[in-house]
Amino acid sequence: MTDLQKRSLLKAAALTAVAAAALVGCGKKEEPAPAPAPVAAAPAPKPEPLKIAFAYVGPVGDGGWTFAHDNGRKALEKEFGDKIATSFVENVPESADAERVLRDMAGQGNKLIFGTTFGYMEPMLKVAADNTGVKFEHATGYKQADNMRTYDSRTYEGAYMAGVIAGKMTKTNTLGVVGSIPIPEVVRNINAFTLGAQSSNPKVKTKVVWVNGWFDPPKETEAATSLINGGADVLFQNTDSPAVLKTAEAKGKRAFGWDSDMTSYGPKAHLASAVINWGPYYIKATKEALDGSWKAGAGAHSWWGVKEGAIDIVSIAEDVPAETKAKVEEVKKGLADGSFAIWKGPITDNTGKVQVAKDSVADDKFLGGLNFFVKGVEGKVPGAK
Repeated sequence: MTDLQKRSLLKAAALTAVAAAALVGCGKKEEPAPAPAPVAAAPAPKPEPLKIAFAYVGPVGDGGWTFAHDNGRKALEKEFGDKIATSFVENVPESADAERVLRDMAGQGNKLIFGTTFGYMEPMLKVAADNTGVKFEHATGYKQADNMRTYDSRTYEGAYMAGVIAGKMTKTNTLGVVGSIPIPEVVRNINAFTLGAQSSNPKVKTKVVWVNGWFDPPKETEAATSLINGGADVLFQNTDSPAVLKTAEAKGKRAFGWDSDMTSYGPKAHLASAVINWGPYYIKATKEALDGSWKAGAGAHSWWGVKEGAIDIVSIAEDVPAETKAKVEEVKKGLADGSFAIWKGPITDNTGKVQVAKDSVADDKFLGGLNFFVKGVEGKVPGAK
C-alpha cells in the first residue's frame, strides 16, 4: 500500500469517528430491533364426535315403528350437533344377520349402538360380550349385561286411549286387531285396546289375526281384509306399516295409526294415531354416554310412557264426539300424574279367570310376562298354556 493510500484510509476513519461523536452529542442513538411478534398458541384439537349407530328392523320410510325411531335419531343430531355422528342400517332381520350387522357397527368405531326390535336381544348380548368398550341399548328386551341395557315405551297406554275412541265409534261392536308376533308386548297392547274400548262400550268384542312379522304390508292387508269380512268395522294394529289403515280406507271402515302419525295414509278412515316419541330417551342415553354417567348391568331397564313424554295419541278425527275426546284427555292426564291405572282390577281373562283382583294394580313384572287375553278378546294367545 502506498503512503497516499494509507493517508486516505486514516482520513476516512477520522471523519467517521467525528460523525459518530457528533451524533452522540446530539443525543441520538441507534433504535433497538423490534421484538418478534408472539406466536399464537395452536387451538386445542376438537374432540372426536361420539359415533352412534342404529339397527332398524324395517325401512325408515315404513311410516310407523322404524320411522319413529329414526325421528328419535334426528332429534339426537339436532340436540348434540357435531358432538355426535349417527348412522343406521335399515331392514336388519331378526336372525343371524342382526349379529353380523351389530358386529360391523362395533368394528366401525361406534361407541353407542341401539338395536330397535325385540328379536335383536340374543345377538346383541353376544356382540356386547365381545366388545366391552361399546355401550349397547336394546329396545323392548329384558336381558342386560355390564355394557348393555334395555329400554321400552309403554305402548299399551296409547292402545288404551285408542280403544276409548274405538268403543264409541264402532257400529257393529266388533273390533279387529292385526297382531304382529305373540309376545307380551303385543298381547298387552291388544288387551289394553280392548279394555279402553270396554270403558266406552261394554258390548264390544275384539278379533285378532296374526301375521307373525313386524313389517309385511301384503300380509297386513290380507289380515285387515279378513277382519273386515268377519264384521270388524274399526281396526287396530301392532304392525309397522300403514297397510291396515290403507285397507280400512279402501273398504270404507275406520282404523288407527300406530307408532307414528299415519293420517295421510287414510285420511277418511283415520280415527287417531297412537304415537311413540323416542327422542327423550335417546337424548338422555346419549347425554349419559357423553358425560360418563351411562350405566348398565342387571336391572338396567327404562320403560317410559305418557308421563315421560314418550307416548301420546294425536290427530283425533273431527267426527269423534267431544265427550269421547274429553275422556281421552282425562285418561292422558291421569296417566301423566299417576292418578289413573289401566291395569286396575278386577280384570278377568276370556276364560273367566280373575287375573288382577279387585282394586289391585298389576305391577310391571306381571305386565312383562302377560300371556292371556282379557274378557272380550276372542281366541287364545298362540303358544300360551
